[in-house]
Amino acid sequence: MQGPKSESKPFWKTKTLEEMNKREWESLCDGCGRCCLNKYEVEGTTKVVYTDVACKLLNTESCRCSNYKHRAKFVQDCIVLTPEVMPGMNCLPPTCAYRLISEGKKLYSWHPLVSGSKDSVHSAGISVRGRAVSEVGLSEEEIEQRLVRWPQSKRARPI
Repeated sequence: MQGPKSESKPFWKTKTLEEMNKREWESLCDGCGRCCLNKYEVEGTTKVVYTDVACKLLNTESCRCSNYKHRAKFVQDCIVLTPEVMPGMNCLPPTCAYRLISEGKKLYSWHPLVSGSKDSVHSAGISVRGRAVSEVGLSEEEIEQRLVRWPQSKRARPI
């Protein structure tokens, strides 16, 4: 007869961002693509406003970077997330796992680590799939005209 099954907690509930290894860190990304949207900080404040215009490297169907490993070489203002830069990252969407964990909050049920499906972020309506356009060919003025509120929403469609 075996004893009770030990139920260990998932790493994101027991480790800080600083304690995570590379594989754990990378698995926190839910693949929503919201962090790759063009956004602006309102002058004189820390408020961030989003557009529905994605970075030229974001594949708006898969919601993944087309050159993740070298993204910072090709996109001048791309911020490579590390535990060290997290305290100043007010531009991450409120549903972002990196932000949630740094704030001591739980991951949403649609997060792939919780749901077990990489597609749950899309079926929940959280990702940029079907909502974002590429910045390729758009002027800065055109991008500034495409302000939207949905990337700041925490709401998801039922999955």
